[in-house]
Amino acid sequence: MKAIFFLFFLGFAISGCESPKTHDLKESPVDLVNPLVDAANSRWFFFNSATRPFGMVNLSPDNILSGAWGSGYRYNTDTIRTFSHVHAWQLSGIPVMPISGDFNGSMGPEVYKSKFSHDKEVVKAGYHKVELEKYGIQVELTSTKRVGFHRYTFPKSKQNHIVIDLAIELGPSETESGFIKRISDTELEGYAVMASTRRRPKPVEVYYVIQFDKPFSTLKAWQDGIENDVYDSIKGHGIRGYVTFESLNREVRQMKVGLSYVSSEQARKNLNQELPHWDFESIVDESRNEWNDILSKIEVKGGNKEERSRFYTDLWHALQGRRIISDVDGMYCDRTGDSKKIKQIPLDSNNKPLFNHYNSDSFWGAQWTLNTLWHLVYPKISEEFIQSMLLMYKDGGLIPRGPSGGNYTYVMTGATSTPFIISAYMKGIRNFDIKLAYEGMRKNHFPGGLMSKAGYEHNTFIGGGLEHYIKKGYIPYPLPESNYPKDKIYGSHQDGAGQTLEYAYQDWSLAQMAKSLDKNDDYNLFSERSNNYKNLFDSKIGWMRVRTPDRSWQEPFDGLMYNHGWVEANAVQSTWFVPHDVDGLIQLMGGRQNFNDKLNRSFEVSSQYDFKSSEHGDRTGVTGNNLKQGGKIEKEKEEPYLNYGNQPSMQAAYLFNYSGSPWLTQYWAREVIEKVYSGVSPFQGYSGDEDQGLMGALSVLMKMGIFSMRGGTAIEPVYEISSPIFNEIVIHLDENYFPGKSFVIQSVNNSKENRYIQSASLNGDNLSKPWFFHKELIKGGVLKLEMGDKPNKNWGNAEEDVPPSMSNELK
Repeated sequence: MKAIFFLFFLGFAISGCESPKTHDLKESPVDLVNPLVDAANSRWFFFNSATRPFGMVNLSPDNILSGAWGSGYRYNTDTIRTFSHVHAWQLSGIPVMPISGDFNGSMGPEVYKSKFSHDKEVVKAGYHKVELEKYGIQVELTSTKRVGFHRYTFPKSKQNHIVIDLAIELGPSETESGFIKRISDTELEGYAVMASTRRRPKPVEVYYVIQFDKPFSTLKAWQDGIENDVYDSIKGHGIRGYVTFESLNREVRQMKVGLSYVSSEQARKNLNQELPHWDFESIVDESRNEWNDILSKIEVKGGNKEERSRFYTDLWHALQGRRIISDVDGMYCDRTGDSKKIKQIPLDSNNKPLFNHYNSDSFWGAQWTLNTLWHLVYPKISEEFIQSMLLMYKDGGLIPRGPSGGNYTYVMTGATSTPFIISAYMKGIRNFDIKLAYEGMRKNHFPGGLMSKAGYEHNTFIGGGLEHYIKKGYIPYPLPESNYPKDKIYGSHQDGAGQTLEYAYQDWSLAQMAKSLDKNDDYNLFSERSNNYKNLFDSKIGWMRVRTPDRSWQEPFDGLMYNHGWVEANAVQSTWFVPHDVDGLIQLMGGRQNFNDKLNRSFEVSSQYDFKSSEHGDRTGVTGNNLKQGGKIEKEKEEPYLNYGNQPSMQAAYLFNYSGSPWLTQYWAREVIEKVYSGVSPFQGYSGDEDQGLMGALSVLMKMGIFSMRGGTAIEPVYEISSPIFNEIVIHLDENYFPGKSFVIQSVNNSKENRYIQSASLNGDNLSKPWFFHKELIKGGVLKLEMGDKPNKNWGNAEEDVPPSMSNELK
């Protein structure tokens, strides 16, 4: 029975399903996207359907309303409570619900909710259709970047209603208050004030304008359980408004919802400019074409249809979650100060904003994912994000690591924007104020900058432990400061050992930028600080280890203890986090053989658990006492040593390229793909926390067979090679940034069994090493890999063939 269901779902998921308009029969990337992958485990901002790339509007059904986790669209539920327009990092807003029959919405979504069935549901990139069984209403959704577009088909009824519910907890925040104003019998405007959260410390107003294609007869509202006739407006806490109208059988009614974080006037401007008509089909097509254009920057040939579907679904996710917060004319709301301010992005000669302003979760771990994928395939996007970061620096004094609606959130740890900006610069993406960028990055690496703050530390600069890092060469755990508890309000990631490793890599990255700008004193300073990772390595046990304030090792040593000094990881996973100096780590471990044996054993054990940490990846953590003093494995583990459900060890498969065993990189990369990033099931797909495209981007890169251990922050960035799953991959390079037209990766005799590189050539020249320079790729050309079912252990294993590291570059 399970097999029958799977085959049915697979056919539904990748056949193209029902389309609102017939398109050509050629297989297009957009038609291979399956938004339902892992939708049963949806986080508030994870699921996407009616949205554009980085769109302010992400319109979709909400099955579960409250909470940042386990909310929004959840595939394994059978009830829709609302359709809301904002699913972003710590942002939500403007839920609506069509109803037919006697009005039953006054008591909220638990009363007006409706059952639905996946059998009558169509979910595509930019389009969502579903039927509300309780009311017999067909709902269709699409969008522009800042406008949600609804098409409802109603049954015959004397009473139909559309509810605007500004009284509920929606995703990560409660609705603090709202405002609904009648402009005419076809238009409403207003706002919802989304309350502050522990991550986003200030409230955010989401302004809207709603336009209907046909008049409504009445506007009414409820406030705190009391019904009000509304002639012109209602505002305050706990309000629910609704419009009422009659309908004929199968009567179609349409609704447009324009959004802005600035004002209702700006929401109307966004609506009028982006969607001045009522042609629903044309917007579905426009959305499809926009997605197809951006996804077609990478073309793949070979593999089966499911593999191609999953690849483009991964790429689709890599372009989601991080959302525009500025208006079509460049107006935006700055909430970095004591009071909000409305500001203007600079305009070009055509009076168009030079860039968009973005809301974003942290770039924690992005050095291995978005740094590589975006900078190579979507350099314009990378450039805009940097310009957006620098705009916030000018507004609030810090380059952010996760802004939300103009707020700082201080999500995660370290200066995660540093590698992102530097990697772009090193790859020739430089259309931003480089002097300002260096100034802001440097500030983040000193007391008073982001390295001084632990996760969500809004009002102090203590939890980052930066003074200890500078003075002692490591950050102790726990911090010795008195009256500073590790809790969810004042810094939830006070995990000194993990922070030390992150800071060391980020310091090395900043040192490279300093060198390229001839700032030699800074180069020497940050280069020296980048050696701090060595202060955590205990040569007696062979693993990184937590140090206490008095410089002693934390006792007892439990290599699998989650957190407690490690940021969303453990000692075993974090030991491999030395991306800037893998050669130095190899030396600390006693050479190649010891390094390979330990890393390979970690993969062997983790493979038994599909490279995932517990049921929900990083959410439940890793515990255990089987890796004890002396580093001996006393019994088989209950949790993996490597976790591909979170960022800290996602680079591990590529470490073998540095230790003379690239064939093991090829083997284990394919194993991770097969067990973690394969299939199109709604019940699995990203092993826990997809984090706004980070896991999707990693999956794309692994399937393409390229990676960048140092995140592209070296003065001469490189790409490391693994085992592509497709016969041919074409990267269409942006001619505005790179001189070549395309770069092609060919895998000859490729198959599931033929995963090992026998030989390689780059533009016809023999390539004996498992890496090549970025400057070679962007000229365009062909990387050709001859594949086989047996490893060629002589290819890429010579000392001189390993990728560059800090230590071997200094030799």
